[in-house]
Amino acid sequence: MRRSLVTLPSAQRGVAIVTALLLAALAITLVMSLFGQQNVQVRSIENQRFQLQKQWVMRGALDWARLILREDARVNRVDYLGEPWSVPLESTRLDQYVDNGRGSEDDTDATLSGYVIDAESRLNLTNLAVAGVVDPATLLAFGSLLSGQGMDPGLATATANMVASTQAKATQFNSDGSVGAAAVSAKILALTQVDDLLAIPGFTPATVAKLRELVVFLPVATPININTASAQVISARIAGISLSDAQQIVTARNQAYYKDLTDLAARWTNSKVPIPAAGVVNTQTNYFIVHGHVQLDRSALDVDALIERTPISGATRVVWVREN
Repeated sequence: MRRSLVTLPSAQRGVAIVTALLLAALAITLVMSLFGQQNVQVRSIENQRFQLQKQWVMRGALDWARLILREDARVNRVDYLGEPWSVPLESTRLDQYVDNGRGSEDDTDATLSGYVIDAESRLNLTNLAVAGVVDPATLLAFGSLLSGQGMDPGLATATANMVASTQAKATQFNSDGSVGAAAVSAKILALTQVDDLLAIPGFTPATVAKLRELVVFLPVATPININTASAQVISARIAGISLSDAQQIVTARNQAYYKDLTDLAARWTNSKVPIPAAGVVNTQTNYFIVHGHVQLDRSALDVDALIERTPISGATRVVWVREN
């Protein structure tokens, strides 16, 4: 028996073709959407992997910096700019030192660079107040530093008042043994970063940028290191020293660093200015700022960390880490 062929009308054939095309387009759209979502997820996982890798590299870099600082304290307790810790690490490819058996097609462009700064080479603004009371000498020094940078020296008073308000005032007792009114605990968060100066009226991002290399906030009051401080900081911190006199001190220490305050006193040539006391200057440092930069393919990470070194044992600890 011969089968009869059913022929659809041309209109129905057109509808069938359009329907098939629409279904194909819908299927392609769904597939592309799934591929797009998968690509986003893959990129997200890749970025997370890069971030973890960068953080591990930076953690190793901080451990390396702490080791150098510990060894420096063991060899020579005097801190000056000719020591190994002051030599910056230029951009270095990490795969030059790590052989993990990968093929050349798996290599990543990973580089590490960084440097260490003597935090006590800068004017410590924590010194502006002690136990909630403004320190006149540091107030004068910060005002002088601001004036030298073309800024309003009156900002020093506002900063000192802010620092004092973040500190707990010294406890005083009445005659009957009760706690006096001066025993007030600070309720304002302490200033810890130079950028915190923006919270004080009168400071702008431009003025803070000028001060970034000159001032610092450290956990405790500290002197400046005469072997590492800039001429601007030395001139501001030591009352009566002009900028040219401070530059002479910098020139003299570059020829031969100051071993201690006795050595400084023996080489002190300014008869009009008293030799600064130990609370003003020193030749040793307990706080360092480590800056590191990790570049991993298209991803980068910048980190600043404050490291404290114990004066006697040389042990180090990370006070804070800030990612930029």
